[in-house]
Amino acid sequence: MTTEEAMIQVTNELKTDPVYRIGWQSNIAMAFCDAAARYKKRSGKVYLSAVDIHKVANEAANDFITQLCK
Repeated sequence: MTTEEAMIQVTNELKTDPVYRIGWQSNIAMAFCDAAARYKKRSGKVYLSAVDIHKVANEAANDFITQLCK
């Protein structure tokens, strides 16, 4: 299976299987929540600016991909 075929399969499942979709959604959301909590603890901030959120989002995306590839 090529990467393109694999992505077509994944996206088709995301479109048609609500349980599969919620699994992905939950994992992506938790990656963001976890990254935000770590960032707040590291930075000592209570509130995050748009710049902070951008940093957190990139960290969360990296964490999600890392977990996906394990």
